[in-house]
Amino acid sequence: MFLKRRRLPADKRPKLGPDERVVAWAHATGDNVVVATNHGLWLPGVEERLGWHEIHKATWSGRQLAVVAARELPVGDEDYAVMADLPPLILTLLDPDRVPEQVRVRVNKSIAHTSHHPLDETRGVRVVGRRVPGVNGLRWTVRYDEGIDPEAPGVAEQTHELVAWARSGAGTAL
Repeated sequence: MFLKRRRLPADKRPKLGPDERVVAWAHATGDNVVVATNHGLWLPGVEERLGWHEIHKATWSGRQLAVVAARELPVGDEDYAVMADLPPLILTLLDPDRVPEQVRVRVNKSIAHTSHHPLDETRGVRVVGRRVPGVNGLRWTVRYDEGIDPEAPGVAEQTHELVAWARSGAGTAL
């Protein structure tokens, strides 16, 4: 038996980076396509790829792919980034093929470390070390629970200690 390979239409192919290759693609509404590569996700109407390490959450409903990307906040001058979620982008995939599977696998593979730590009685901070294609080592980020002010007294110091602890390998048991 012989499986016919789907071909991404040339006019829908994004400008790929060096060593970047298409691993899956899907037709989306509005004559658009979603392209998954080994480096990230190309979304309709977006000129730049969204790296796997930039995707905080992704869910698949069987028809719709919801992607929540994160943006870096201009907080402090640390050796880690403070992240906040962007509004979800919801895409209806007409022919999903392997895109949902690739998104799940590659986002999960980008996470080398994740741990949540309390900063007060009910809220805390998540420390995450992620793999970035083409970069040696991990990119360290933190995401504060809603209501935590990263500039409040003691928060930056606690966060710095938690990131240092995670980096030391003490928090790498997954």
